[in-house]
Amino acid sequence: MAMIARAALGVLFGCVLAVGARAQDLTIARAAAPSTADPHYHNLGPNNAQARHIFDRLVDSDEKQRPIPGLATSWRALDENVWEFKLRPGVKFHDGTPFTADDVVFSFERAGNVPNSPSSFGLYTKGKTVTKVDDHTVRIATAAPYPLMVNEVATISIVSKKLAEGASTEDYNAGRAAIGTGPFRLVEFKSGEHTLLEANGDYWGPKPIWRKVALKPIVSGPSRVAALLAGDVDLIEEAPTTDIAHLKKDPKINVSQGLSNRVIYLHMDHQNDNSPFITDKAGKPLARNPLKDLRVRKAISKAINREGIVARVMEGVAVPAGQFLAEGFFGHSPDPRLAPEKFDLEGAKKLLADAGYPNGFAMTIHGPSGRYINDAKILEAIAPMLTRVGIDTKVEVFPFNVFISRATKLEFSFFLVGWGSGTGEVSSPLRSLVGTYDKDTGRGASNRGRYSNPAVDKLLDEALATIDDGKREKLLQQAVELSILDLGIIPLHYQVNSWAAKKGLRYAVRTDEATLAMSVERE
Repeated sequence: MAMIARAALGVLFGCVLAVGARAQDLTIARAAAPSTADPHYHNLGPNNAQARHIFDRLVDSDEKQRPIPGLATSWRALDENVWEFKLRPGVKFHDGTPFTADDVVFSFERAGNVPNSPSSFGLYTKGKTVTKVDDHTVRIATAAPYPLMVNEVATISIVSKKLAEGASTEDYNAGRAAIGTGPFRLVEFKSGEHTLLEANGDYWGPKPIWRKVALKPIVSGPSRVAALLAGDVDLIEEAPTTDIAHLKKDPKINVSQGLSNRVIYLHMDHQNDNSPFITDKAGKPLARNPLKDLRVRKAISKAINREGIVARVMEGVAVPAGQFLAEGFFGHSPDPRLAPEKFDLEGAKKLLADAGYPNGFAMTIHGPSGRYINDAKILEAIAPMLTRVGIDTKVEVFPFNVFISRATKLEFSFFLVGWGSGTGEVSSPLRSLVGTYDKDTGRGASNRGRYSNPAVDKLLDEALATIDDGKREKLLQQAVELSILDLGIIPLHYQVNSWAAKKGLRYAVRTDEATLAMSVERE
């Protein structure tokens, strides 16, 4: 009987995908396909957004990534090294199994130890010991004070110990183990094709307004727009910048936009004396790496017309950046010196001359194509800007998997990347992008330019051992100021997220870029 019911639901959802959603059903076009239904297998944006429909976390986050109660109703630090979480009573998994502290302990043990994980959640579970106090209380201990406990706990999906013990990722993909406490139940996951969900009528939180949801990956931006205009889908994420103005004028479409937690920035070789893609204008290696000179980095920053890039390349759908996170995020510095660098052609030329490069030099700038909004176009805009001040610049782009592999091997001199703060605060980019590289601690994991500043490291260490939010934020702001004024990276702009929906629907925008059926509202 169960198999027949599941098959019937599959047919019904197939009709929804083919002819568009009815009033109580919703079809969402995703810009990328999730790789799994296992919430612990691969720490990847599309996977995490999908998982939030099916699984809950101890701590949830609102549209601005501020922590709010989830499966934990409250939490507190018992002392500097131990946090206690009170669990929500009366919650049941989709199969009727009661949710208890045993599921929490099991989930944290599993999350960092899934076989063959390409990007492990161990980043968030390492160093944490989770113990059961009673059925509705857990404590999480660390060896040292850890103020980011709540932020990191909010990344771990809670699964059923009864169902998941011994279950493989394939068991989740097949639906056998993908049973959570979330607002929707998984009906079918078909990699690269669709994820089909149905409302959990027994959900402990606000009841879903959608009876059935289909998540359908459509990687091509123009194809997503075409599907929306044809009525085949109800909502699309990552509306292309080239189409936004037209979509806003369409009376049958609602566009929702909001500032992202993602900064697009330039990383550079701070380590090598002879950088691989920097030469004189005749193509000969230079005696020293000019990027190690702050005056040169400053000249490059001044040579870039951020407002021009935002206006022309991003078609107004971005905000010029001067630091890691925009105003309103925890750790953003109010220091006016960190305002976005103003375009100053003559100032850039003078700085290059002062640094000993009056005639400039030659350089190749690298980046991905198709990973960030208009990434290749941004690179093509930056190259002539640098060439105008004497830095003859060529552009090379690669598919993201090729680019990031080479960047991780430190093969590039100067390159474009993006970073979204998964924790919603500034210690995330500080630790990863400008913290001195340390394989053992994970510090500097994405510091592919090997920038190192002991003063920044010291402030960051002190901040990450400070429980008091006010004191910690001041320490983080100081670390931001030091690293940005030293141009450990060169910020360009903050992305703006754009969703488009058919008339009658609107998306409640989120800074974390997640597309959730729970955030789709009827007007």
